[in-house]
Amino acid sequence: MTEIAHLTVVGNPSEAEALCLMLRAEGIECMHRPTNFAAGATDGLASLAGPTEILVTANELERARALLAPAS
Repeated sequence: MTEIAHLTVVGNPSEAEALCLMLRAEGIECMHRPTNFAAGATDGLASLAGPTEILVTANELERARALLAPAS
């Protein structure tokens, strides 16, 4: 079984998909899902536009972090 790891949280699913596309282009498996951050803010209605967690395989976590790190 492949272990997954939390990479980061971004503001919305569009941002998450853009980052996942970049990671996938580098050969890193990636997925995203809504977070429960601010749960209840929409009075129980599902919100697909909120904070989104990005997940990668645990063995690629450090490489993914390096790709997302700002260039110095």
